[in-house]
Amino acid sequence: MTTTDRTGQTDALEQGQIKALRRNSLRAWMLDGLSDRSGVHPGPHAEAPEKTHSWWRVMCLTGVDYFSTLGYQPAIAAVAAGLLSPFATIVLVLLTLLGALPVYRRVARESFKGSGSIAMLERLLPWWGGKLFVLILLGFAATDFMITVTLSAADATAHAIENPYAPGWFHGAQVPLTLFLIALLAVVFLRGFKEAIGIAVVLVGLYLVLNAVVIVVAFVHVGENTQVIGNWWQALTTQHSNPLAIVGISLLVFPKLALGLSGFETGVAVMPQITGDKDDTPERPLGRIRGAKRLLATAAIVMSCFLITSSIATTLLIPQKEFQAGGQANGRALAYLAHQFLGNGFGTVYDISTITILWFAGASALAGLLNLVPRYLPRYGMAPHWAAAVRPLVLVFTAIAFIITLAFDANVDAQGGAYATGVLVLITSASVAVFLSALHKRQQKRTIGFGVAVAVFGYTTVLNVIERPEGVRIAALFIAGIVVVSILSRVRRSFQLRATSVSLDAAALAFVQEDADEYGAVRIVSNEPDDGSRLEYKTKLADERKASGIPMRSPIMFLEVYPDDSSNFEEDLEVCGYSVHGYRVLKVRSGNVPNTIATILLEIRDVTGVVPDIYFEWTEGSPISNMLRFLVTGVGEVAPVTREVLRRAEKERSRRPDVHVS
Repeated sequence: MTTTDRTGQTDALEQGQIKALRRNSLRAWMLDGLSDRSGVHPGPHAEAPEKTHSWWRVMCLTGVDYFSTLGYQPAIAAVAAGLLSPFATIVLVLLTLLGALPVYRRVARESFKGSGSIAMLERLLPWWGGKLFVLILLGFAATDFMITVTLSAADATAHAIENPYAPGWFHGAQVPLTLFLIALLAVVFLRGFKEAIGIAVVLVGLYLVLNAVVIVVAFVHVGENTQVIGNWWQALTTQHSNPLAIVGISLLVFPKLALGLSGFETGVAVMPQITGDKDDTPERPLGRIRGAKRLLATAAIVMSCFLITSSIATTLLIPQKEFQAGGQANGRALAYLAHQFLGNGFGTVYDISTITILWFAGASALAGLLNLVPRYLPRYGMAPHWAAAVRPLVLVFTAIAFIITLAFDANVDAQGGAYATGVLVLITSASVAVFLSALHKRQQKRTIGFGVAVAVFGYTTVLNVIERPEGVRIAALFIAGIVVVSILSRVRRSFQLRATSVSLDAAALAFVQEDADEYGAVRIVSNEPDDGSRLEYKTKLADERKASGIPMRSPIMFLEVYPDDSSNFEEDLEVCGYSVHGYRVLKVRSGNVPNTIATILLEIRDVTGVVPDIYFEWTEGSPISNMLRFLVTGVGEVAPVTREVLRRAEKERSRRPDVHVS
């Protein structure tokens, strides 16, 4: 019986070990690439890529997002503007070439590390206000990218369903098929998203060629049947007899066509992928910046040509009723023309190309989101540490995409407002960023030009929000979620070591090494800087020796933390040694006092091999108010927080610096 019991216990132990190994293996797989060092994140494009590419190849990577809008943009324009679609599209093109393009060429010049316009505003708006503004922009960016995923998948499904060779059960299965495409996208990222520029080049090249064929054939048909122009113009003038009314209405309905402006933020986000010149430096990669400007200009010009010609062709040749919900051209205007004029065989090839590039557009958007979140939130301390890994975020974003798809019933038109809101807010914020930059550098002409861009895009954004508030509602949900998670994460991670690096200059290193070598002890008094007089240091030293019982012959040094931006979570610490009135003083600048002190103490231990001691005075005031001060200003109750940070950072008691409080 005893043997049987032992065998059973052994089996149970082995089963437990197997389960533990499986759990650890799953955890390791989910967090693959996650660095233990603060400030490092492995998201796509997060680090400098090992291989870069020509600017035109990288343009294709952004093009799967930007150019793929041709799959649904002409139909959405027809629904929004009706017979005025060509005029409204011309307004869109003018704003693209004269507004968005100059703005993002400036962004490419000043934010060339892949962080886009948000990074410019982050630099221009420091402290907590800047962080809050970035969180709001991240909410709109999340709206833009997430709706790109769901809208592209929904439109890909629409193209599949409307194909004449599609199985009968596809009809009525819009939502399940869209969810399947999103899930397939998640599988790709969970397996490991590799460089996809080669695939993007093929997809974009084939897609643009097919679209060019469809548009050329459509214009040939218009040339052979010129009465369609007369019919359109007669119907248009019947509705709008005054030419000024046509222009005015085109300007008013333009915000509904703002989907055609997507792709610019993605264009600057992938800048690290562009091959620069041999003499490029990390501080000023002029070749890479030049390549990014070419990318933006070429993409904008190509897209503008396709937008205008596709709008004219679809407006002239497709009955307006077919654009409405349930119509054969709803969400797929160019595909409708491909089937009508080139046959179902060519139309099917066009459908497959469209489905593929729309699905890959979701991959591009998701990659952008996976690049954006780890670049900001973990660095702010406003996300769990695992948020710097790709796979957990993929699961979170996939779940959100499922919810959005179900909420909108996988309807392309219904998601257009939310998509336009995200796009317009990002472009408006980019305009504000370059306007402030030009103003700061006193570039008068550019300040005026970018000011006009701010006014136009601001007007467009406000008008879009008024007419289609669902975009703001979705963005508000993203913003609220980000802010709540950020606050909870910041509180939860408040006792972590935050420094990405810490260095002691020659004088500081000499101070601590001297005490460690000659006395076998390193004693440090924490001093809150006051007037810096001899009396200040003399009084502080005498009080600490008396209150804490420091031997009179034991040498001490002071440690002073000078305030910096307390909203920063991660920072590089540089400790400098000074001799002030004959006293040795270590000085460092930081936005967080206790965590910085704990980090320096551990660095001194590692450098000298001696565990240091630190001496504090108790802080006056309520513990609750001091805790709130610590969370907001980085000060508060310094001594107990320093001890707690040390306790969590170093589990072995004998290696933990001692904290003395009097």
